[in-house]
Amino acid sequence: MKRIYLLATLVLAIAVSAPAQFVMPSDSVLRRWAAQMLMVGFKGNSIDAQSDAARYVRDLHVGAIVLFDVDLTGDATLGSRNITSREQLQRLTSDLQRLADEPLLIALDQEGGKVARLKPQYGYEPIVSAQYLGQLDNADSTRHYGRLMARQLGGSGVNVDLAPVLDLYNPDCPAIGKLHRSYGDSRAVVKHARITIDELHKQHVLCTAKHFPGHGNAMSDSHWGFVDVTSTWKPQELEPYKKLIKKHKLDLVMTAHIFNRNIDPDYPATLSRKTIYGLLRRQLGYDGVVVTDDMYMEGIIKQYSIENALVLAINAGADLLCVGNNINTGFEPDRPFKLVDIIVKAVKQGRIPVGRLQESYNRLQRLKKKL
Repeated sequence: MKRIYLLATLVLAIAVSAPAQFVMPSDSVLRRWAAQMLMVGFKGNSIDAQSDAARYVRDLHVGAIVLFDVDLTGDATLGSRNITSREQLQRLTSDLQRLADEPLLIALDQEGGKVARLKPQYGYEPIVSAQYLGQLDNADSTRHYGRLMARQLGGSGVNVDLAPVLDLYNPDCPAIGKLHRSYGDSRAVVKHARITIDELHKQHVLCTAKHFPGHGNAMSDSHWGFVDVTSTWKPQELEPYKKLIKKHKLDLVMTAHIFNRNIDPDYPATLSRKTIYGLLRRQLGYDGVVVTDDMYMEGIIKQYSIENALVLAINAGADLLCVGNNINTGFEPDRPFKLVDIIVKAVKQGRIPVGRLQESYNRLQRLKKKL
């Protein structure tokens, strides 16, 4: 495993130093690069040598794991998926890192309020919602809860928080406003998200700003179908990203599965080169890791085959593809292996430039150095 990692690094160095003489990497290197682009979920709150988690991390070398407490593909009860207690989660994350031959990103959604994987039932103190903190508008209170959240995550071995939400507040938005996930207007979002991010960083936990380019004014939920924000999206929704990127605060940015004809008349944000490369990278100057929302959400999978969706997302500029395997499409134990096969095949067919995988691998390596 170590030799494959060293070979991948060597090929990357050769390609960067002599691009004109670049040769297609071996299958093992291509598979390493493709697997590093996956953030995958699994069933189970402990692992052994034969478990799916072990196969994903030890054998496939995925770049990231995403954890859940509720299993939406089977027994939808608390603690039935990956989390039952503080001690259990500490053991699980420690075992996952021991299986990895390079630092593993371990992520979960801990926003506070209604979106929290670390619940009091598992021994964690409750975190209030972003909306509560935005309305209170007290920096000390936000710092207190940000510090508490960061210590919960860091102390449990979780090194990526899929938060904070940078979406602006609209009380009619089912996925954001109605769930109290937004701090408020642009000023409130920037102020309180920045405080939260600073507290996360103090505990060596990376942050994920979401959902780019803005889900706050969406009148439907991309978990359950196609979402068109052409008539409701506002340019102000970019302000939190613009300001926090300028201050170098963002580690990852998560894309939304929303369609905005004014930005791209053809593709939703996750699959849109105009959105990721054109808007996020070129206009706003972001050069960090772009992670997708779950690729099996109905906002994507009802419109595209997974093969086409992967090709479009990677070519658009996504670096990390979330496949939680915890959605109404069901759990498939071998899904991560199949996705790596799809990506490698697309590279060999010329549908994805090999340099696109190389670029993402490089970004992910830079991100892991922050840990």
